[in-house]
Amino acid sequence: QVQLVESGGGLVQAGGSLRLSCAASGRTNRRYDMGWFRQAPGTTREFVAAIMWSGGSTHYAESVKGRFTISRDNAKNTVYLQMNSLKPEDTAVYYCAVVSSDGSSWSGKYWGQGTQVTVSS
Repeated sequence: QVQLVESGGGLVQAGGSLRLSCAASGRTNRRYDMGWFRQAPGTTREFVAAIMWSGGSTHYAESVKGRFTISRDNAKNTVYLQMNSLKPEDTAVYYCAVVSSDGSSWSGKYWGQGTQVTVSS
C-alpha cells in the first residue's frame, strides 16, 4: 500500500505558474511509475502526465504538452508537476497516482486526496 499526499494547488491568473508536489509514504521501496490526473466539475477524471520510476521517460496529454513538466526525486519519494502558461481550462482538482498503461491509455491506483487548481481569466 502507498499513501499519496498532494500539495501546491491554489488560485493563479491565466499565464501564471504553479508547482504541485506529491509525497509518497508506505511501500515506497517499490519501483512505481507515477502520474497526475485532473478532474474538472462535471467531467470525468483525465490523464495529465506520467513519469517512469527511473525518471527517464515521461508522457503528457496533448492539452498540456509544452506547458507542464513532470519530474520526480526518488530519494525524497516525491513527484512534481510544474505547470506554466496556465489557462482557465486547466482549472480542476489534480490527483497524484501510481500509474500503469496498457499501451493506449493510463490508469491509476493509490490515489491522493487531490489539490485544487483554479486559473482565473
